[in-house]
Amino acid sequence: MTKGRLEAFSDGVLAIIITIMVLELKVPEGSSWVDLKPIIPKFLAYIFSFIYIGIYWNNHHHMFQAVKKVNGSILWANLHLLFWLSLMPIATEWIGTTNFSKNPVAAYGIGLIMCAIAYTILETVIIKCEGENSKLKEAIHSRFKEYISIVLYVLGIATSFFYPYLAVGLYYMVALIWLIPDKRIEKSLKEN
Repeated sequence: MTKGRLEAFSDGVLAIIITIMVLELKVPEGSSWVDLKPIIPKFLAYIFSFIYIGIYWNNHHHMFQAVKKVNGSILWANLHLLFWLSLMPIATEWIGTTNFSKNPVAAYGIGLIMCAIAYTILETVIIKCEGENSKLKEAIHSRFKEYISIVLYVLGIATSFFYPYLAVGLYYMVALIWLIPDKRIEKSLKEN
């Protein structure tokens, strides 16, 4: 089975997720700069989530450059990832509306960790499908970035109940780790 439909479907879902998030930003009531103040937390939450969706889209694209074929297991693993990503608009709205309160920040972190786990599962399923000679397996010989991300998410979730802004900082650190597309895959594809 070719990978084109999976990539097109994933791109469409991610575009819809971003659209839903931006539609939650409402126009201020007045025309003064001060009238923007109430939407600042929502706008910051939107920026944060937009960056995360962009990171997943970018790394998903790079990952599938190393994939030759897909099967039903890969399709389901991809849907699992898209499910967790599709919850981002709800988490984004909640943290933005509550000005980054503890429970919404914890829920946001849970969503992020579930996305990370789903992405790691997708990588694993692809490698299993393609076998020992998988270009993806060759590229991802170390999962340090994946594991450190999960550790930072867990720390962020635990911290969110006491210091929600620190938790957001930990989530931001993970985003910085992944902001640059996964060079391991690019390097592996150039070598072959």
